[in-house]
Amino acid sequence: MTDVAAGAPGNKLAAPGLTDSSVRYGLWLLLVIYTLNFVDRQIVAVLGEDIKRDLGLTDTQLGLLGGLAFALFYTFLGIPIARIAERGNRVGIISAALVVWSGFTALCGTATSFWQILLYRFGVGVGEAGCTPPAHSLISDYVKPEKRASALALYSMGVPIGTFGGFAIGAIIAANYGWRAAFFMVGLPGVLLGILAFFTLKEPRKLGLSMPPTVKTHFGEALKELRAIPSYWFAVLGATVVSFLGYGHAYFLQAFLARVHGMELQERGVAFAFMVLVAGVLGTWAGGKIADSYARKDARAYVILPAIAFALGTPFFLAAMFWPVAPGSGYIVLLWLAIPTAMNSVWYGPVYAAIQGLVKPHTRATAVAVMFFILNLIALGLGPTTIGYFSDVFAAQHFGAASTAAFEAACPPGGAEAACLAAQAEGIRLSLLVTAGVIVIGLLCFWMSSRTIRADLARAQAAA
Repeated sequence: MTDVAAGAPGNKLAAPGLTDSSVRYGLWLLLVIYTLNFVDRQIVAVLGEDIKRDLGLTDTQLGLLGGLAFALFYTFLGIPIARIAERGNRVGIISAALVVWSGFTALCGTATSFWQILLYRFGVGVGEAGCTPPAHSLISDYVKPEKRASALALYSMGVPIGTFGGFAIGAIIAANYGWRAAFFMVGLPGVLLGILAFFTLKEPRKLGLSMPPTVKTHFGEALKELRAIPSYWFAVLGATVVSFLGYGHAYFLQAFLARVHGMELQERGVAFAFMVLVAGVLGTWAGGKIADSYARKDARAYVILPAIAFALGTPFFLAAMFWPVAPGSGYIVLLWLAIPTAMNSVWYGPVYAAIQGLVKPHTRATAVAVMFFILNLIALGLGPTTIGYFSDVFAAQHFGAASTAAFEAACPPGGAEAACLAAQAEGIRLSLLVTAGVIVIGLLCFWMSSRTIRADLARAQAAA
């Protein structure tokens, strides 16, 4: 493969100094890495019912494993790692992060208590904090600005593909060999992939093709730049609301299919995985392509497109929640869920591209890290945790218990009494419905961003 072509006159995709072939390799390898990122992040969702039964967990504890336990270090380490990535070797950061999170994923398979698996999930979050901010910055140096939304949308396909892998592979392995084996088998390959990435990914800074690492912007200066961009903050808040529902609902929809519609582990895991894969990839790809096309005419497309898509998916989600229980009804529910899943994936390419265009080149990784600090603390940290908490509350109310503690005493985790199972099923359904109400906030945020994004992008382009 040709490493660098001076000028690269025939390039359609690559930034000056790189070849299309080397950039395509880099984009596809980063996609594989981000896919594994989400496999390791989301596998707890499909294994949750088995983990809950074996370790005796509540829904709140289960939500913590997919929410705050992962998001705490992932969120708070994102900004310092991004600051290093602004002037350091982004390929080295991504490779080391991959080895760390993969190792802790494998360790989850050895846990014998809630506190052990909680600790290992902290470790997964530490590693995954070093993935996306440097990857976004790297991709922005790889491709021409007019191809940025499509390139970032390609990278973002790791979300649906990785979720598919976590659900499908996790379900198949767990159904045949147990949930512990699933952690081992998805975690260990990441170590080898990290070594491959370190030796084969291109770092434009080492080739002298982007801002040299001696150019340093202090974090305070970066924040001052971000504070002057209102469309950035509203876009971030809009994406946070979408992600709150995305993370929280994806984490507990497996439980919904099991408790309400009686789907078994492998059946629901594989079916849900294929739905997420097809719908998520289509939504992500369409979002990037449409944004690249319409944003040339009107930059507001970067934030109006996600808002329209988000609103269009809502009625289909409600249909899924109220679909009557019958033989095979779980598959009908998955068909209804496919539409909001696709619509809620549209935002990745447009919003990420807007953020990369709204700031100066040496602030890009920090802009992504600040976004992920907010998004992950609220969406990833509180999404599954909030839904798990309300599920316990509504289950206790449906059961007629005076409190969640009283309900847990009457219906300990893993119990099979019919009244307890019915309460848990209704609890998760009501929790998913009530939390969906935050959609109004998301739509308002995207609309507010559309009011200033054209002027903010023009200022950033002039400054760059």
